[in-house]
Formats: sequence, C-alpha cells, structure tokens
Amino acid sequence: MPDLHDRRAIRGSYVTFRANPFDGPTQDALVLEEDGLIIMEHGHITHCGAYSALHGLLGDNTPVTHYKDCLISAGFIDAHVHYPQISAIASWGEQLLPWLEQYIFPTEAEFANINVARQTARLFLAELLRNGTTTAAVYCTVHPQSVDAFFEESARLGTRMIAGKVLMDRNCPPDLQDTAQSGYDQSAALIKRWHGRDRQLYAVTPRFAITSTPEQLELAGDLLHGTPGLFMQTHLAENLDEMAAVRSLFPNNTSYLDVYAQAGLDGPRAIFGHAIHMSEHDFAHCHHSGCTLAHCPTSNLFLGSGAFRLFDALNPDRPVHVALGTDIGAGTSLSLLATMGEAYKVSLMAGDTRLSAAQALWLATAGAARALHLHDRIGHIAPGMEADLCVMDPNATPLMAQRNARCTSLSERLFTLMVLGDDRAIRATWVNGKMAYEKNVDPA
Repeated sequence: MPDLHDRRAIRGSYVTFRANPFDGPTQDALVLEEDGLIIMEHGHITHCGAYSALHGLLGDNTPVTHYKDCLISAGFIDAHVHYPQISAIASWGEQLLPWLEQYIFPTEAEFANINVARQTARLFLAELLRNGTTTAAVYCTVHPQSVDAFFEESARLGTRMIAGKVLMDRNCPPDLQDTAQSGYDQSAALIKRWHGRDRQLYAVTPRFAITSTPEQLELAGDLLHGTPGLFMQTHLAENLDEMAAVRSLFPNNTSYLDVYAQAGLDGPRAIFGHAIHMSEHDFAHCHHSGCTLAHCPTSNLFLGSGAFRLFDALNPDRPVHVALGTDIGAGTSLSLLATMGEAYKVSLMAGDTRLSAAQALWLATAGAARALHLHDRIGHIAPGMEADLCVMDPNATPLMAQRNARCTSLSERLFTLMVLGDDRAIRATWVNGKMAYEKNVDPA
C-alpha cells in the first residue's frame, strides 16, 4: 500500500462546487480559485484556498507541485465501465445483443486465466489514471479471480474503486455461466474479502435480467441487503430488443425496472446503466427509491441504442440521481472529458435543454459522488475530503491552446476542455494525496 503519511501540496487554479448547477445559475454553483493551494496529509485534504492566505502553513518540509496554466478539479468518477472489455473496444457493426455474443462473451471467457485478469487490470487502471479518473463502478467477469485481480491492483495504487463479480446463470455461453447458488457463494466470499478493505467497495453485479434467473436475482437481493454499504450495478432499458427479451422472460412483471425492484435490487447505491427507454413511472420509481442512472453517451451512440433523456431524468419535480459512465468496451473512450462532450451532443438529440459545461463537470465529479453516496469522501475539493485530484491542461494541443486563448470565462474554458479534450488534456492525476500519473512533457 502507498505510504499516506507524507505531507504534500499542489498550487494552481482549481475549480469545485458549492451547489448543484442544475438547480441554479452556473456562477452560483462553481468556485474558482485562480491561484490556489491544496495541502494534503494522510491521504486527505487538510487545507485549500488562496495561495496568498495559506502558503504560511507549508513550512520548510512540505513539497509543493506548481501547475501553471492548468485547471485542477476533483478526480473524475466513472459510474459504469467494464474492465475486461477494454480488449474488445472498437469492435465493428453490431447492436447490443449480437455484439455481446460475437465480441464480449469470447473476450470475457479469457479471464478464466488469472494472468489475463491481472494484466488487463493493470492496463485498465493505468488508463483510468491517464484520463483523470480516480473512482469507477466496474464490472469484472463471472470469474472470482477477475475480481481479485482488479481489487489487488486498485489496492496497490490506493484508488477508491467499486467492483463486483458478474452474475449470469442462463442465456450465456457455458464457460461464462454460474448458478444461482455458486454465484451467491462466490460473491459472498468476495464481499468478505474486499468490501471496505482499504478503499475498495463491492457491488453485487447481475449483468442484466436476460442472463439471470429469478432465483439468481432474488439471491442477489439477499446479498445486497446482507452487508451494510454494498452497491448494486446492472443494466436497464438500453436496447429495444433487450427490453422485448426481458418482457418474454418475465411476463408477470410490470416493467424491466420492476424485475429488479421485486428482487430487492433497487434503492440507494443501486446503479442502473444506460436507462434510455424509460417511462415516467420508471423515473418516478427511481426518484422515490434513490436509484442512480449511469448515462453512457459514447456507448449509446456506438451501438445505436438511443439517446438518454437527461433532463427528463433530472425533472425538478422528481429528480433522479445521474452520473456519467464510459461503458468500455461499447463506449469509445475512457476519457470523461470526451464523455462530457458527447453528453452535450446527446442532450440536443434527445430534445433536451443544452447541457452546460458546469453541469457536465458536476455529473463527472460532485454530482457523481452524491449519486453514489460517496459525497462525504470524494467529488469536492474541501478540507476533510479524500485527496483525489485531476489536473487538466487547457493548452494540451495546438488547437486547444488556440481556442483557450480566446476564452473569456471559466464556463468557456470548461466547455473547450470537454469538447476538444481527452487523455492528452490530463497533465497529472493525484490519488490519496500522492501523484499517481504525470503526463510526459517534451523538454523542447
């Protein structure tokens, strides 16, 4: 485990939130410290504010990293992503169900080999950090060793991650199939081994209703309610053919969401990926039960699944928790900056209000932390918060530098970052108070 006892500080412009930008004007929600100082100790932020006011607290032994001409944010939070699928990203030409059969199931079968799982976990987590992402809700495979490999690497890095073993006891290849009881037993052992250890959190993870029997879903509900603080993640209403299959398999349920609700798989810390084809009744149910919807715009565009109705979900009369997800490998980028840019476009396709840059950043930081009930630990730059930070470079490419030079407000700078930015715009990523990634800088 990383040593958390060193005191460090970073200096530069930083942005964080004092309020939800969906509830009022951007200028009332955002806090910008143009020349800021963030002091970190034992993996937490101890002080933050103007450098002029705080530099006297540094003393002689606190190393300070100065990020000139950059913008520092809380680390990004990815609410829906499949680490085993990183090898199948950019697979051509199918919609959801045939795409799973042709590309994803064969890729996930390789994770019976622990070495494949370990190599992929290392690559995946390194890529998250290269993209400024410090927390993610992650699907492993049906193999318990895929979970062990992931959490082992996350613990080594000191990242706060949510992950779980996929549950599938029907409608999948035999080498990816568990049983209701074996899935329960293996998940229970993994929960005991990993949930709450260091910064690791467990998510009960039925893939989706099509690949789980009612018995498996019920046992998943028992798991979820058997240990405090567990998460649940699955897929919901992503594709019309998927929804038709669910109706055929569960004829006595009133809706796709009702399949999960009847099994006890809704409520706080339940994360439903995609949720494109939702009724008003579905949204109201999610509001009252406290569920979170993971909006995955690059995935939905790539598979032709549809356009998530963000502002319908966030209707102030019954707002639903929403966070952003990259959904690798149907998603096309692990960059939440790129995902924010695509979410802006999808908001227009769905006939919604235009998504602002501040709102997009909220969905990837403070809003995501609130949706995941982790807002007391991550998502903000404030004393007492875990020191997970992302340093963005608005001048990372010649084109970005040209556009950034013309920006006259913070909102413009953020919008330029999310439309033109990707991993190249991440200068550094800090995890638990230590630098975990630094972009190579050309000496020239």
